[in-house]
Amino acid sequence: MRQEVAGLPRERKAARLRRPPWRKVLAGVLNYALLIAILGFAVFPFLWTLAIAITDKTVGSGISIYAFPQSLFPKAVTLNNFLEVIEKLNLGKYFLNSLVITALTVAGTLLVSALAAYPLARMSFPGRNLIFGAIVSTLVLPTEIAFIVNVLTLRDLGLLGTYLGVVLPTLATAFGIFLMRQAYLAIPGTLMEAARIDGASEVQILWRIMLPLSLPSLTALGIFTLVGTWNAYFWPSVALLTNEELLPMSVAILKLKGQFNYDSFNVAAGAVIMMVPVLVVFLLAQRFFMRGTEGAVKG
Repeated sequence: MRQEVAGLPRERKAARLRRPPWRKVLAGVLNYALLIAILGFAVFPFLWTLAIAITDKTVGSGISIYAFPQSLFPKAVTLNNFLEVIEKLNLGKYFLNSLVITALTVAGTLLVSALAAYPLARMSFPGRNLIFGAIVSTLVLPTEIAFIVNVLTLRDLGLLGTYLGVVLPTLATAFGIFLMRQAYLAIPGTLMEAARIDGASEVQILWRIMLPLSLPSLTALGIFTLVGTWNAYFWPSVALLTNEELLPMSVAILKLKGQFNYDSFNVAAGAVIMMVPVLVVFLLAQRFFMRGTEGAVKG
């Protein structure tokens, strides 16, 4: 009986080897076809927007962005649409506003998430699981539900129309705390015990052990926060309603509709300018991003 069970994997392997070669080829072709189809659906909107953005609207007459597939292949290529957006909209100022708001939000979110997740993952105190459950349960709530409370609070603090008014309400996120907690739980406890025996404090353990070992998760959280903050529209437009000089680029881009008289080519150019920084950051940090999300799923 044991010999039959032991030989079962060998029989299955032999059966696989006896399969016709055309099945392997067909399976490979289907897999690649599926991957190419997914890639097409993912990349197509960006490529179409880019094609519209570089189209020379002064060449020919009756150019329409909705003429498909003609709009994917412009008759003449130009960068004038990008220059018009940058010069007439004064995009440099709004780009700087986006950089400041995004940098403050990413740094603050990483700090708050790293500090809040450590006691929830590695310290024992009454109600720890209850607190963590309450934090995670906020993921099911829409972010807009807190806008009124946040606006009233910022008004009383005198922070409406400032960078801090946009940043502060967005720092404590349930997703960030969850991701960092999972990263801390994946670190062997023996490292912490050895550090405590050597006289290390909790702050030293967090700074010298936990944070360096959870760098992939920190990077993944930073990228998620960067993308969400960079593309955020509704909350910045509400928090900066009294000071439009500090509006980020995601809000300022919509001014293209009025300023350029609904010029779709300039709107597409502005959208491409919005996408490029995020794509560059993701490509540079892709390795850490994949490792960080993988650790969160395993945890």
